Amino acid sequence: MTTTIHIIDAFTTEKDQGNRAGVVLDAANLSAEQMQDIAAFAGYSETAFVLPPEDESHDIHVRYFTPTKEVPICGHATIATHFLRAEELDLKDCRVTAKTGAGILPVDIEGTDKNRKIIMTQGQPEFGPIIEGAQKNKLIEALGLVPDQAHPELPIQIVSTGHSKVIIPINSVETLNNLSPDLEALSVLSHEIDCMGYFVFVIDKSVKPLATYGRMFAPAIGIAEDPVTGNANGPTGAYLTHHNVLEFDSNISYAGHQGIAIGKAGTVEVRLEKTDGHLSKVQVAGHAVEAGIVEYNT
Repeated sequence: MTTTIHIIDAFTTEKDQGNRAGVVLDAANLSAEQMQDIAAFAGYSETAFVLPPEDESHDIHVRYFTPTKEVPICGHATIATHFLRAEELDLKDCRVTAKTGAGILPVDIEGTDKNRKIIMTQGQPEFGPIIEGAQKNKLIEALGLVPDQAHPELPIQIVSTGHSKVIIPINSVETLNNLSPDLEALSVLSHEIDCMGYFVFVIDKSVKPLATYGRMFAPAIGIAEDPVTGNANGPTGAYLTHHNVLEFDSNISYAGHQGIAIGKAGTVEVRLEKTDGHLSKVQVAGHAVEAGIVEYNT
């Protein structure tokens, strides 16, 4: 059996930029073991597999695999999947509901062709523990930082909108771009704190309302560095709202830039919404471009 893997660069309109994902559009006859083998063969940080709906509550079912394990959801692979389906099916200005490991989530499609944008609604934010004391010291050392390079006022905290990340604000883009973390130490710490990804970022207040520049490391699940990460930028938007860095009444959006340090620049549009003064919706939006296909023979 031959399986076609579509190669999609997400959060960019340029091939070989942004974050690359594999997408298998027809995975109905694949077992979980076969999906894992295909994801390992593809070698991208995530490969998404599209399956038929299981009931009327959703339009499609999507499963996500890194080269080593299944994960509940993935931002850039979601953008890639729905971009490709919109291209193949000529979908315009519509909503698709997708069953994922993080629940049934709506995905909106805006525009057409090069202007087509995919908007992913993420899960409700969950604010986990603040990393302090000995664990914070281990993390700072593993990232190759010294304590005064961390943000002086904001905490390091685990936050999730479906797939948890350690959110780590630091004070300098130069420091961010020069990071050379100890990946083995980060991997060991991941199992200690039960969180597999580390999003290190800088807040840029020279633009309104602000922008961020980030890098994401997840060595415990086989990803040394992820170029552009929807499931890190979304929780970061929630974090910035939770800690009153972003103040707004009803809705706001900003640009999350990532991948610059490794030559894979991309931008995530982070959209946030409040209801009755409380954060009620986190979305990430972006463009994508198809970069080719590869065939896998089982």
